[in-house]
Amino acid sequence: MKIEFNGAAQTVTGTQHLLHINGHRLLLDCGLFQGHRQEWYERNWNFKYNPREVDAVVLSHAHIDHSGNLPNLVKQGFSGPIYATPASVALAEVMLRDSGHIQESDAEYVNKKHRRRGDPPVEPLYTIEDAVIAAEQFEPVEYNHPTEILPGVTLTLVEAGHILGSAGVVLDIRENGRQFRLMFSGDIGRPNLPLIKDPVYPQDVDYLIMESTYGDKPHRDPEDAFVEFRDVTRRTLRRGGKVIIPAFAVGRTQELVYDLNRMIADGDIPQVPVYVDSPLAVEASKVFQKFPQYYDEETRRFIAEENHPALNFRSLRYVQSVDESKSLNDQHDPMIIISASGMAETGRILHHLRNNIENPRNTILIVSWQAPNTLGRRLADREKMVRIFGQWFDCRAEVATIGGLSAHAGQDILLDYAAASMHTLKKIFLVHGEPAATNVLMEKMAERRIGPVQYPEWGEKVEL
Repeated sequence: MKIEFNGAAQTVTGTQHLLHINGHRLLLDCGLFQGHRQEWYERNWNFKYNPREVDAVVLSHAHIDHSGNLPNLVKQGFSGPIYATPASVALAEVMLRDSGHIQESDAEYVNKKHRRRGDPPVEPLYTIEDAVIAAEQFEPVEYNHPTEILPGVTLTLVEAGHILGSAGVVLDIRENGRQFRLMFSGDIGRPNLPLIKDPVYPQDVDYLIMESTYGDKPHRDPEDAFVEFRDVTRRTLRRGGKVIIPAFAVGRTQELVYDLNRMIADGDIPQVPVYVDSPLAVEASKVFQKFPQYYDEETRRFIAEENHPALNFRSLRYVQSVDESKSLNDQHDPMIIISASGMAETGRILHHLRNNIENPRNTILIVSWQAPNTLGRRLADREKMVRIFGQWFDCRAEVATIGGLSAHAGQDILLDYAAASMHTLKKIFLVHGEPAATNVLMEKMAERRIGPVQYPEWGEKVEL
């Protein structure tokens, strides 16, 4: 057996791991690489393998850095099944259509500039139609349901605890007279996250391909983050302000809605209007509501006791139309607005920030890591003036940041995850992590005698 690490190798984006087993090729995830435009296009368009020769794909979860290049894979000739949990299938269908729309819009924007300069047009990586076609190849597989997907390869998906439908990929393999178990962690979640169940740790695994995103630090307890979120919201509403939250549409938005549901049900905050203003977040929330069987025990108990859904309550509004979104900025009563994008770079959140950033009664709440040079990062850094739509604004609103809401496991959980099979493990491959974080994790693993460990480079091939 051979593994090719064709993405998320010594970086945290574009996961693709190709397995050669019994003369067949099995791809684990097919994510979009993120980077500067030219590198982004070249890396995502030019696969390191022939898509026509891939026999099957297993998708760990729907986030675009894991699923986002599937339409291009199909476009270039892949015709096999794409296995994933039913919830991941439903979320991926929504997210890939949205991604296709973004590819088309970006290509249109670039081509306007190219026409003015007389340069040749560019093609989108894929279109909405390509995303719809790719979705026809999804094959839902329930958690804990062993399924033979290739000769000598039995797939079992287990809860990863990262987002709804996320899975650890367990492969029981029979090859050349030997049997062994390989596990791909996907993105590992954290115990006690809102809505979703805790991650299932490896059992009797021989080879582990494991993410290492936050290998350099543990996270705070999610309940501490909830308390901080509650306190910020409470004091803003008391002074008659709005809470404006840039949030990623899938996963983070739904967690925030559930937390606000808890606060209102417990009487911690008044029954003020709560708006989810992002078409993708609205569609993703509909998917979350279709799969309550995947919620954790705490959420199911809350639903039973309060007698209403986790992601719906009386004062919650899911905003679809542009006109309704614009109308929110004409209202001056206390409210909570959750809108994409998570780093405040594009989308409707920019309009809400522009209209609310100079009012000291309001709060801009940053709830996730912000990349350098983004508007979200400048807000998190408490810059006094920021530029939105080319215009400068004084940041008079309160800016609050909440750590501890990450859906990724921190260092402590990663170590426990790897240690769960340390007595059977022959090799751990660390992926989906920048060198600074992963090197720290490897040092901690060595201290606990977990290993041997390898940190493969992009394009590296390993024989097992």
